[in-house]
Amino acid sequence: MKLSPREAARYFARPDPDRAGLLLYGPDPMRVALKRQEVIATLLGPGAEEEMRLTRMMAGDLRADPAALLDAIKARGFFPGPRVVFLEDASDTQADTVVSVLEDWQPGDAQLVVTARQLTPRSGLRKAFEAHRNAYAVAIYDDPPGRDEIEAMLARAGLSGLDRSAMGALADLATALDPGDFRQTVEKLALYKLGDAAPVTPDEVAVCAPRSTEADADDLIHIVAEANTAAIGPLLRRLEAQGVTPVTLCIAATRHFRALHAATADPGGPAQGIARLRPPVHFKARDRMVRQAQAWGLRRLEQALGLLIDTDLVLRSSQRAPQMAVMERSLIRLARLAKA
Repeated sequence: MKLSPREAARYFARPDPDRAGLLLYGPDPMRVALKRQEVIATLLGPGAEEEMRLTRMMAGDLRADPAALLDAIKARGFFPGPRVVFLEDASDTQADTVVSVLEDWQPGDAQLVVTARQLTPRSGLRKAFEAHRNAYAVAIYDDPPGRDEIEAMLARAGLSGLDRSAMGALADLATALDPGDFRQTVEKLALYKLGDAAPVTPDEVAVCAPRSTEADADDLIHIVAEANTAAIGPLLRRLEAQGVTPVTLCIAATRHFRALHAATADPGGPAQGIARLRPPVHFKARDRMVRQAQAWGLRRLEQALGLLIDTDLVLRSSQRAPQMAVMERSLIRLARLAKA
């Protein structure tokens, strides 16, 4: 049977140990692997590895011994409890073997969990699970986790009592991070709040969010937009030491000032303009960018974009001027323009 995204979310929260099998497939191996890990952990509970209730197999190994999969499904262990046979990185090459295993599956056998990359509707492997009455096929898309998934993740980490603003901060973070980084952030937040009964705040979410070079570059652009000329040099030196190129900074600055320009030109005003930007602005930067857009105004933002376009042309030209010095001069000119 094929599960829709909403049905899949409910099933992942309480997977059925009496099913014959589950196929997880999608274009992003990381998202598929994380969902598989979550499902197997929920199905088997703690101690599955030590009690040998989980058998791992690579799909490529079945070429030499196709019967090994059915043998693993039928095998009986020494420890009570549900069992899972996990077949990793399967494809249509193993479709016939999987179909045979599903046909021979009986109550009491181990559940078969299969992961695969993107499968077309004509895929034999996908059809085997979608046509089986006691097996499920679930597509794992690249969409960020929804509110239900975030709440389930928080519950597993032992976090509760989030207010609307903190949940909104996490939802924004989920759109900006890959699934592995987002899960680590939730786990870090759980450790940060260990023993603290107070509700989670947006500032605490921000403290636990991963810090990256891109975030440092964004800080520099905010400093420029707010006319903090004295802080430009030290932060620019730090970014240069991290290996950030002048062209990267110019692209980041141009993107930021284009967003301010679009927000300022919005008929609903800068606040609504910032809210409508795609991709969405990080929750901590929204109010800051609204203030910047209001302070700059449309005419000066157009001047800033013209300056950045000229800088980009210089950086990409054959001139021998030190590129970081060119970029620093442009950023200082922007900051002074903000004060004008």
